[in-house]
Amino acid sequence: MYLGDIAPSYPKGLDKDLYARTVRQVCKYGTYAPSFIKITPAISNFMLISSSVMCIQLFEDGHTENVRPFSKDPAHFHGRGWFDNFRKRTVIHSVVRHGEAASSDVKAAENYLKTFSELIEANGYIPQQVFNCDETGLFWKKMPNRTYITAEEKIMPGHKPMKDRLTLALCANASGDCKIKPLLVYHSENPRAFKSHKILKEKLQVMWRANPKAWVTRQFFVQWVNLFFGPSVKKYLQENNLPMQALLVLDNAPAHPPNLEVDILEEFKFIKVLYLLPNTTPILQPMDQQVISNFKKLYSKHLFRCCFEVTENTNLTLREYWKDHFNIVVCLRMIDQAWLSVTTRTLTSAWKKLWPESVAERTFEGFEPEVPVEEEIVSLGESMGLVMDERDVNELVEEHSQELTTEELQELQSQQHSGVLQEIGFEEEPEVEDTISTSEIKEILGMWERVSQFVEKKHSEKVATGRASELFNDTCLTHFRSILQGRKKQTSLDSFFF
Repeated sequence: MYLGDIAPSYPKGLDKDLYARTVRQVCKYGTYAPSFIKITPAISNFMLISSSVMCIQLFEDGHTENVRPFSKDPAHFHGRGWFDNFRKRTVIHSVVRHGEAASSDVKAAENYLKTFSELIEANGYIPQQVFNCDETGLFWKKMPNRTYITAEEKIMPGHKPMKDRLTLALCANASGDCKIKPLLVYHSENPRAFKSHKILKEKLQVMWRANPKAWVTRQFFVQWVNLFFGPSVKKYLQENNLPMQALLVLDNAPAHPPNLEVDILEEFKFIKVLYLLPNTTPILQPMDQQVISNFKKLYSKHLFRCCFEVTENTNLTLREYWKDHFNIVVCLRMIDQAWLSVTTRTLTSAWKKLWPESVAERTFEGFEPEVPVEEEIVSLGESMGLVMDERDVNELVEEHSQELTTEELQELQSQQHSGVLQEIGFEEEPEVEDTISTSEIKEILGMWERVSQFVEKKHSEKVATGRASELFNDTCLTHFRSILQGRKKQTSLDSFFF
C-alpha cells in the first residue's frame, strides 16, 4: 500500500513528493521536519490530515525511530484511544482545532452564499433579526502549558482539574446589539460550590444543565430556544419597534434538531431556522469567525486579572487560590464578564463572509477600539511570576476546543461515580462547620480565653495546668479557629466577585 492509496488528494500547489515525505515524517518520527514544513495555506490544508490516514500509514511503516515495533494487528491502530496516546507522545498537538477541523467545501460555501442572500432579500431580514448560535468547549480551570501551575498538576495522581470541561452555546445577532443568555452544560447538576455560595440556578447568567459528558443535547437545545432565545428575541424586537420575524442560523451539529421549527412554541413561531451546509461551517459560520476565540481570550483575561487581584490584596498565593478557592461559581462570573466584553465590532464583523452586505452597510466609527487581549493576559501572568508569551495564550484558546480523550472520559465518569471530583455533590451530608455560626465560635473562643487566663493566674499547679490548657487548645479549639479563619478569607475573596 502506498501513500497515494491512502491520501490521493493532496493540497493544490504543493509538490506531491514533498507532501508524501512530510506525511511520512510526521507519522514515522512523530515530528515535523523543519526543512519540509512552512506556514502556507497549502500546509494548513495538509495539517488537517485525518487520524485514520495516520494510523494506516503507521501500520504500513510498522515502527518508529527508537521505539519498539508496533503491533502487526491493524486493528491496534484504529481505536480513538490509540491515536490520542500517539498524539500526546508526539508534537501533533493541534489535531483538533477551534471550530470544525474537518475539510471545508469552498465551492459549496460559494454557492450557499447566493442562496442565503436570496433568502434574506425575499424575507426582508435586517441584521437585527438574524442570529447565529454555536457550541464550544471550555476547560474552565486550565492554565497555559508552560506555567508551574500546569506542570505541578500534570505530575499529580488522580483527577486533573485542568481537564474539567464544560460546554457553552453562544448566540448573538448580526447587528451585535443582542446577546442571548448562554446555555451551559456541566457534568454536575449540583456542584458543591453552589451550596456553599447559596446559588439559585434560575438566577444564573446562563441556562444551567448537566449530563455526565457535559455535552449539549437536542433536549437541552430545544429547552434553551423556548425558555431563553425565543423570549429574548421577542422582547428585543418589541423594544426596538422591529417587525416580528427572526432567523436563526445553525450548523448541522447533532445537538441541533433538523426539525427545530416544529419544536418551537407557538408564541415564537415567528422564528425561522436555517442550516448551513455540511463542511461549510468553518468558512461561513459567524461564531467561528473569531467570536468564540475572542470570548475565550477574554475569559482568560478576566481569569488572570482575578488571580492577580486576589494575590495582590490577600495573603493567598496563586497556588493556594487556584487549588482551594477558584471554583465553578467564580468561573460563572468570569464567563459572564467575558461574554459581556465581546464587542459589537467583533460580533458584527463576524458576518463578513456569510452576509457581507450587513457589514458593509454599517460604520465602525465610534465603536470601542479593540484591545490586544493577548498582551494584557501575558502582562498579568508575568506579574504573578508565570512564564508565558502570546503564543501560549493562543495555544490555550485552541486547546479549549479539544475533546477529552476516550481514557479521560472514562476516568471522569469513574471519578464521578466514586465521588472523587471535588465539585460533585448531590444531596451531600451537611458539614458540621455549616451548622455553627460565626458568632457562636467567637463567643466560645472568648470564653476559653477568660478561663485559661483565670486558671493561669489562680491555680497553684502552674506546670500541670499549663500542659492541660495547651492540650485542650490544640485538640479542641484549633479546629474552630481554622473555621473562623477560613470564613474570613472567603469573605475577603467574595468581595472580588459578589
